[in-house]
Amino acid sequence: MRRWLALCLLLAGCGYHTTGRGALPPDVHSIAVPAFTNLTRSYKIEQVLTSAVVREFNTRTNFRINSDPSGADAVLRGVVTSAQVAPLTYDPTTGRISSALVNVTMQVALADRKGKVLYQNSQYIFREQYQVSGDISSFFEEEGPAIDRLSRDFARTLVNDVLEAY
Repeated sequence: MRRWLALCLLLAGCGYHTTGRGALPPDVHSIAVPAFTNLTRSYKIEQVLTSAVVREFNTRTNFRINSDPSGADAVLRGVVTSAQVAPLTYDPTTGRISSALVNVTMQVALADRKGKVLYQNSQYIFREQYQVSGDISSFFEEEGPAIDRLSRDFARTLVNDVLEAY
């Protein structure tokens, strides 16, 4: 009997949900995500990250997402202030990089149409480790998929933080 009670309490406290509203007010039904600004030398990183964030919002939430702030209930703005890739480990036989640490730093703010800040982080840091292919012939083919993987991981983290107001 105690086991069943413990199991019921455990399952009741799970809190899992798929279409998060988190800490956002109930009157927010649409979010504009204009193109992020890029202050780095990383070519088109703002475009890739913006697209990934829009895709993540569309996939995970019921909010209407667009790029025009004029008709939206809230606007998510971002400025990429730093993007760095640092070698982390090396292959002992070839001396080539086998994994790298990617750091992206942004200023992110979500405000409602009246200007009230719903979420803000002036030092939003995304840091993730990625494996690098040891095959030199696939090295250049890997750049596109690696950027896509980075942008998906970044978007998943950012959207979760915005929805949960961390």
